[in-house]
Amino acid sequence: MGAVTSSRAVRARAAVRRAPRALYEELWAAPADRVPRMGEPNAPVWRPVFLVLLVLIAIGVTVIRTVELTPYGTAVSGLAVLVAVAQSAALVAGMIRPVGAWWAATALAIVSVPATVAAAPPGHPPYPGLEFLYPSPFAGAALQGGALFLLALRVRPRRAVAALAISLAAALSVALRTPPLPHVTPAVAVLVFTTSLVLGAALRSLRLARKDLVVQAELTSEERARRTLLEERNRIARELHDVVAHHMSVISIQAQVAPHLVEHPTEELRENLTGIRENALEALTELRRVLGVLRSEDAPSQSARHAPQPGLDGLDGLLATVRSAGLAVTCSTTGDPRPLPPGVELSAYRIVQEALSNVMRHAPSASAEVVIGHRPTGLTVRVVNSPPDRPAAPSPGVRHGLLGMRERAAMLGGELATGPTPDGGWEVTALLPTGTTETTEDAP
Repeated sequence: MGAVTSSRAVRARAAVRRAPRALYEELWAAPADRVPRMGEPNAPVWRPVFLVLLVLIAIGVTVIRTVELTPYGTAVSGLAVLVAVAQSAALVAGMIRPVGAWWAATALAIVSVPATVAAAPPGHPPYPGLEFLYPSPFAGAALQGGALFLLALRVRPRRAVAALAISLAAALSVALRTPPLPHVTPAVAVLVFTTSLVLGAALRSLRLARKDLVVQAELTSEERARRTLLEERNRIARELHDVVAHHMSVISIQAQVAPHLVEHPTEELRENLTGIRENALEALTELRRVLGVLRSEDAPSQSARHAPQPGLDGLDGLLATVRSAGLAVTCSTTGDPRPLPPGVELSAYRIVQEALSNVMRHAPSASAEVVIGHRPTGLTVRVVNSPPDRPAAPSPGVRHGLLGMRERAAMLGGELATGPTPDGGWEVTALLPTGTTETTEDAP
């Protein structure tokens, strides 16, 4: 039993020795929550307004506090004015340095009333029955509570509770060293200080919850954009599967037919062509496996997957569908048309399709123009719409049309430019290289 008591005493002495250090760490060395300055991201727009309001309140409370610190029937002393101004300044400083301002407010609360009572004229001693000569320090309790409120806004609840305990101890010390005031009891100080602490801690928790919500919203938005990008790439890969599979099938058939086009093919030629055909069939099989991995839940139906992918020859049908939906659209072609790689034609068709869908979605009353430009090094796709006559209703869902068009252009090594036109419309221009350059240097 004695050993247990001795162990408890040792732990108690150790806790007492650690108390000053812990107090220093909690209520002085540890920084308060940083509030972004004006101009920085997520800076509170209400902060300047709150600061101006706090200054106005502090000026009014200074006058009331000066009266509180002046015994009844005596002239206002310079000490009372100085103490009142210092306490109000500490309250305003709590917006910038809440920990230091709270310490200053606590120290001033401890010395203010006793110093003022001691400076009272001899005709106003603190005798029982003369308590009415000393006004009730409601403003002093409000100033101390305000400093505690600003502290609780910026520190952890544990630190705020420690500050509350010190504030209550200071209030009790003042109550024991001054005459009993009929209108103010320790219960009033407990109520004011506790209310300030609870309100400040609740607002801090709300601010941190909103901050976490913003961070989670940003992460969710980034994850949604990343998922949208991957889905768009998967969709493009599925669409290009038919194009690549067609070429691989042609290679396999040509390798199989080639020996029959030669009168006396050698055995070596037969082996090479057989190897080419086998490699083409293996590549086609692997390509189908890759497509199965890329295929997601929203993959097209079996009939849609085996349908041929559209190209520039399908633009007339696309424009007819758009016109039937009420959009006035024209199409023109520049340059000398020539055969294009299937991937380029597919990307051009999809870019026009998505651009016109955006026009119908965001500018339903506008007109559009499609220009297909054939160049020696590639294809130019330009879709321009006029400004709408009326604003369009917000469209639900994820807007990744521009993302898909940009991915299609980048896949071919091209570029995509989008932006408003000078007259208030919108323009989409894509440069799709074909990978070949026609020159006349070797022409006869």
